[in-house]
Amino acid sequence: MAMVKHMARVTILVPTLNEERALPATLRNISALMPAPDEVLIVDGGSSDKTAEIARASGFTCVTSPRTGRGAQINYGVEQAKGDIVCVLHADSLLPIDAVAEIRAAMADPNIALASFTPRIAGPSGTRWGSTVHNWIKTWYAPLLMRPWLFIRGVRLLFGDHAMFFRREHYLAVGGCDERVVVMEEADLCIKLNRFGRTRMIPRWVWTSDRRITEWGRWRANYIYLKVGIMWALGARERLADHYPDVR
Repeated sequence: MAMVKHMARVTILVPTLNEERALPATLRNISALMPAPDEVLIVDGGSSDKTAEIARASGFTCVTSPRTGRGAQINYGVEQAKGDIVCVLHADSLLPIDAVAEIRAAMADPNIALASFTPRIAGPSGTRWGSTVHNWIKTWYAPLLMRPWLFIRGVRLLFGDHAMFFRREHYLAVGGCDERVVVMEEADLCIKLNRFGRTRMIPRWVWTSDRRITEWGRWRANYIYLKVGIMWALGARERLADHYPDVR
């Protein structure tokens, strides 16, 4: 009798904190995915608005992390997740309709340890093409300039708005996100997961909100991104959040 190949189970994990404005559209997007994910897990960090109420009303699983902070919430969510593969989706981002199939296809390659979609930064006025292109190329030039020996080994720096995904067992094996880091926690994870294989950004859009650029302005936003990235490369961790104003 022929063996039936196991189809990898996919968990979509959404860390939230006071995201009542953005979350409904993201949940509608997840509900429309074909095929559907095997699990949707919203990990709230103790919101003071209606975020948790909206999440529970959607019918998806919503849990409260004992620790606030995106890295801590992702760690808690991955521990709870039932999927073989976990995709971390920001509460202001929208996946392509066939995202689950794309995730399974990418992770079918055993040489890939970490992958993501390609972020397209957009808002009511349209796509922010300058920031979108820069977001794409910095996944290459940031490790090339800051960690060239890791770049040669296949490390690319993915960020939260990439909707990165990975095998749950590998994430747990490397200890997950550094919970001291409130900003750029994903960058450390890219380096940790390199022990299991390469990084890949697949050529499919994940639409992500331009709310920070709208709030800060285009030039200030890119200055903040660059400054925080350089500080991270030079070893800063806890202090990064002081230079990254919160926008909801």
